[in-house]
Amino acid sequence: MLTHKQLRTKALKSPEVKAEFDQLADEFSLLEEFLKARAAQGLTQAQVAKTIGTTQSAVARMESGRGKHSPSLATLSKYADALGCKLEVRLVRRSRPVKNSSVHSSSHAVRAVEL
Repeated sequence: MLTHKQLRTKALKSPEVKAEFDQLADEFSLLEEFLKARAAQGLTQAQVAKTIGTTQSAVARMESGRGKHSPSLATLSKYADALGCKLEVRLVRRSRPVKNSSVHSSSHAVRAVEL
C-alpha cells in the first residue's frame, strides 16, 4: 500500500494532475495557513466553532476546502480573530496571465464553505 506522499508523487507525474494541482496551489496554501494557525493556538475545530458561533462540522468543511460555498469576508475575519490572527485580503499581480480565466472559474484562490 502506498503512503500519501508516495501516492501524491506518483499522481503528480501525470501532466493533467500536475496542472490541476498547480492551479489550486493558492487554495491549498490558504487551507494550510488555517490549520497551522489553529494548531499554533492549540485549539480544536469545536473550540473555534463555539467562539465564532457555528458548528464543528462547518469549521471542518471550511478547513478541508470541500464546501460548495465561499465564506464571506466577515466569516473569515471571525475565524482569524478566533485564532488570534488578523485577516488580510490583497490583490497580487500574477507573473503571467491565466488562460481561460473567468470570474466563475473553479480555480479561485479561496474556496471554502460559509460557516
